[in-house]
Amino acid sequence: MSGRKRKAARVPAGEEPSAKQQKQQQAAGLVEQLRSEDKEMKFNEKRIRFMSDTEKIKQGSEGVLYWMSRDHRVQDNWALIHAHQLALKEKLPLHVSFCLVVPKSELSTLRHYSFMFKGLEEVAKECKNLDIQFHLLHGPAGEVLPGFVSDHSLGAVVTDFSPLREPLQWLEDVKKRLPKDIPLIQVDAHNIVPCWLASPKLEYSARTIRGKITNLLPEFLTDFPLVDKHPYTATRTAKQINWDKTLASLQVDRTVGEPEWAKPGTKAGMAMLESFIDVRLKLFGTQRNDPNAAALSQLSPWIRFGQLSAQRVALEVKRCGKNAGQSVSSFIEELVVRRELTDNFCFYNKKYDSVEGAYDWAQKTLKDHAKDKRPYLYTREQLENAKTHDKLWNAAQYQMVTEGKMHGFMRMYWAKKILEWTSSPEEALSIALYLNDRYELDGQDPNGFVGCMWSICGIHDQGWAERPIFGKIRYMNYKGCTRKFDVAQFERKYCPKKL
Repeated sequence: MSGRKRKAARVPAGEEPSAKQQKQQQAAGLVEQLRSEDKEMKFNEKRIRFMSDTEKIKQGSEGVLYWMSRDHRVQDNWALIHAHQLALKEKLPLHVSFCLVVPKSELSTLRHYSFMFKGLEEVAKECKNLDIQFHLLHGPAGEVLPGFVSDHSLGAVVTDFSPLREPLQWLEDVKKRLPKDIPLIQVDAHNIVPCWLASPKLEYSARTIRGKITNLLPEFLTDFPLVDKHPYTATRTAKQINWDKTLASLQVDRTVGEPEWAKPGTKAGMAMLESFIDVRLKLFGTQRNDPNAAALSQLSPWIRFGQLSAQRVALEVKRCGKNAGQSVSSFIEELVVRRELTDNFCFYNKKYDSVEGAYDWAQKTLKDHAKDKRPYLYTREQLENAKTHDKLWNAAQYQMVTEGKMHGFMRMYWAKKILEWTSSPEEALSIALYLNDRYELDGQDPNGFVGCMWSICGIHDQGWAERPIFGKIRYMNYKGCTRKFDVAQFERKYCPKKL
């Protein structure tokens, strides 16, 4: 982004934006210029798969619907782009819907729902400006979406892709109840290479999927056409949404609050991307494993909620990171190959959050050592409250609880110690996933599932020298961390004062 001249945003007199707001406007403005250059770009039909028997839009219908589920953004969204182009071709209005469900769970926190809700509010405003109707529906998609489609005489439903079991079940529920003459079209708007095209099977590791993805990148790592003002106006407009009132009414755990550093929405995500390219990218290649260094992108919350496109991130890093040297290739490896590998794992392994989903060698070695004596045994409550003997572990846990984001290197150490300090691998995985999904802004996501499965169950890894408790699972310890970074500095910054 830094490589191009930025246009100054026009603001009313007396309403000069803050430096942060200016940064967001510059980031959004530049990318809009880039999109407009590719306005007539064709949509790659390989990105879609039909979930219904019928493929043709119902004639005599009054609109096209994009059922937004995983990808909460207007621009850089292949699913919305496809719905937009389909509506233009048929000369029909375009609608967007989101189905709001709040499970009764310890994982339903204000931290997650506020970030999601404020991002959706930005989506709704942008839709309104583009004459696209945004509808907030209350209830499971299978129960509310088919009736909405019939009631509004919509002729096609386009949706995005998630490999996780709940969204896959929502998709099945909608498919069963949608009228048979309405096509249901899925577009993978989250991965650069559509998950089912990157590989038709469960991949063993990054090594086995890397070539498959990189061979397809020239075809799929393209820029995006602009979604501009829709010329066909709906006769039935969306109900007005009181976002503050609705958020206040949600039955969520409000003790897990919103961290100050991560502002929700696509504009804030674009600003974070620009700051990464301008400031931190050059350090990524050499300092990404140092928890004290500001070398990470910090983009995972926006990517996890679909407020920022990983494809946009890759394009801008490649376009503007020419002076960052090896950092660009290292970052693209993590953003593209490693991240898309996690979708592959969750899509093709239905036990993606269970020890039973581990490789045979890992299940055997964990079982062989399940009864090994543990040096310490902690309860879930003690771990959640960072009350262990290990100040480094406590600091990492405290960082996650307070900031909603734990450094990636520390997340590996953190999860492996849970394996060492609990009574079984099953309990360790359960606690690690609970803590990750409750407190991490990027939790409840394939990256989190695979991160915990890698640390505890050896997924995408190999067998190592056998030792107590871990068996052949890769081992990490405190002393090893002291050789990699200034542990005392990290402990001083994050360790709770009263333990």
